[in-house]
Amino acid sequence: MFDIRKIQEQVICEAVKAQSNEETARNIVYGGGAEDNPTWVKNTMKRLTDSFDPATVKKIRMNCQCGYGMAEKLELLKELMAGASNLDEFANNPKAKAAGLSYQNNNLYLKFPFCPCPMLAEVDRLDDLTWCQCTTGYSKVLFEKAFGCEVEVELLKSVKAGDDCCLMEIVPKQSVRF
Repeated sequence: MFDIRKIQEQVICEAVKAQSNEETARNIVYGGGAEDNPTWVKNTMKRLTDSFDPATVKKIRMNCQCGYGMAEKLELLKELMAGASNLDEFANNPKAKAAGLSYQNNNLYLKFPFCPCPMLAEVDRLDDLTWCQCTTGYSKVLFEKAFGCEVEVELLKSVKAGDDCCLMEIVPKQSVRF
């Protein structure tokens, strides 16, 4: 059966290990003993932020994206690109709008009116955006594959941090070829 907690434990452990070592990774991921999912999420992020500087924490969390549903989303982005000649046309397609994309003032945005993370289903509110940085990593991988260039992704809002939506800005570092 699909166990999102086990998947998250593994990806966080590997991402932390890549920045430090096995012992630190295990302490961060498993240091709280038996915890329910909401408690584990909050405590793991606290152990992570207590162990690393903010830039490293963000890098670790961006590398924790699970890749769930990536192929389908990439297929949609490629379909949208095939029917567009620039980012404005790309994001103003009805399918793009339905997927949460918009293009305003030469900036591309991705917006969700709800939190799409199954690990946060039972979490009322997060103390900060640390957990949510995995979605910036996911979006970075997705849009880089679709656009064929490096992109930067910034998380601007998070439902679980008390905002009205989840909102990311997607910034291609080179011209996107349509």
